[in-house]
Amino acid sequence: MFKNKAKDGKNNICGKKIYELRNNSKPKMSQRMLAESLQINGVDVDKNAIQRMESGQRFITDIELIALCKIFNVTPNELLK
Repeated sequence: MFKNKAKDGKNNICGKKIYELRNNSKPKMSQRMLAESLQINGVDVDKNAIQRMESGQRFITDIELIALCKIFNVTPNELLK
């Protein structure tokens, strides 16, 4: 049976990169601030969803991925490395 998980068992492969981008932003961006930025871009998430994304507990949709790229000014490939 096929499972939709990364090799490490997580539900996404870009959560760690999202965490790094958020923490390395100037000024540092909180999970709540990122959730608010996503909401401004039309993606309805809260800070708990951001925490689950970063920890790999939550799948990330293509719509969310594109919005995250826009917020962090990166390409999808950069998030998926």
